[in-house]
Amino acid sequence: MNAISKSIIREEPGLGRIESFPLSTDPDFLFALLKEIFHDHWREIVFGTHVLGSVFEIRVANAPTHIRMVKGYLTVDFGPWHFHVCLGEFTGKCSFADITDEVNHHRRTGRAEFYRMLNRDGAAFSWGLRLYNGANEQQLTVFFPNPFATPDFTLAKQPDWNRLAMWDDFRRRYLGLEPEECDRAAKTPK
Repeated sequence: MNAISKSIIREEPGLGRIESFPLSTDPDFLFALLKEIFHDHWREIVFGTHVLGSVFEIRVANAPTHIRMVKGYLTVDFGPWHFHVCLGEFTGKCSFADITDEVNHHRRTGRAEFYRMLNRDGAAFSWGLRLYNGANEQQLTVFFPNPFATPDFTLAKQPDWNRLAMWDDFRRRYLGLEPEECDRAAKTPK
């Protein structure tokens, strides 16, 4: 298990109630987790950033060609494009800027969590993983499969609770938690 404490429920401006399950920010742990997500689940997930005023929802057409960790940075390469996330201390050299301890702390993941968004009744309606840097700025959100959306990302007429398999599996393996009723209590949004 890689949870570092019990879940936390908080109101997030513009998002509502979020229940988060803190994870270790150890770079080796995060690399293994993200490698599993992008290698094994690339067909199922949507990812990007989710900040007030901007949501990037990226769905890929092919598996990554490379997933590696170099000098503190995760790189996930899909061939014609790739992305980087600083998980650990940057150990390289930079010819255009000084890399101070403060800059290194700011860049690297300072908070990692599985999360679920809760409606007013306490039922979950969105699930995923979020990473934040040392300045608490969002680095990455991975949206897990959602029972209220079809695989083609249209609104499902009826929830498909089988689409919670990834969430249930990750909670069980990484947090030691079994499925909960609140994950299957919400109704399809209208």
